[in-house]
Amino acid sequence: MTTDPAILRREVKALVFDQYGTVVDMQGCLVEAATPFLQKKGWEGKPNRFVTWWRRTHFENSMIDALCDRGHTPYRQIGHRAVSHVMDRAGITYTQDEAEWLVSEIERLKPFPDVLEALGRLHERYKLAILSNGDRDMLEAAKPHIGFPFDKVMSVEEAGYFKPHWKTYAKAEELLDIDRSGILFVANHAFDCVGAKSFGMRTVFIDRRKRPFGDWPEQPDLIVSDFAELAEVLS
Repeated sequence: MTTDPAILRREVKALVFDQYGTVVDMQGCLVEAATPFLQKKGWEGKPNRFVTWWRRTHFENSMIDALCDRGHTPYRQIGHRAVSHVMDRAGITYTQDEAEWLVSEIERLKPFPDVLEALGRLHERYKLAILSNGDRDMLEAAKPHIGFPFDKVMSVEEAGYFKPHWKTYAKAEELLDIDRSGILFVANHAFDCVGAKSFGMRTVFIDRRKRPFGDWPEQPDLIVSDFAELAEVLS
């Protein structure tokens, strides 16, 4: 059961967005970048599967990093390890420069087609911010490729843990200076919504892929198909 949008419109002061895969099309853009590279290498697999494999390995490694609690490893370093591991397993010969280039493509990801117009509508009513697992400099480099002036762009580097560690959402609350109950966290990933909700934020699940959210106790306050629907419901 979702929350009445009228309540959200009345009580929410800020929307905080995940960046990779929510605001920007991470899968599509990385597949586009990786396809000619993989063809040049003579790899006969599907580029979409390669990128999925890469992203899953990165996610797994970032969760291990947060759970080990031995100091935060930069997103870029986690990325280099992940894509190198995937290429090793796929039998692809590569240089360190090539691995670094693949990860650098994350800084040039483009937003989904429905994002910019919707953000413009939402910005008339709410403060808008980013909370991303990306490093500070990566998020700074991404700004011109996204093309929207968020009120605040926050890296989990500030908290020293990757999402969904509770300290990442706590740091966002602190930096925004808004009580968690007045923050609506928006993500295309169930794990991120679960993390934010368990901390006490309200959440929106962007269900672009038409997949079940899962039987978590921390169900989202809203489920929408894309940013256009989000703006329609909350404006």
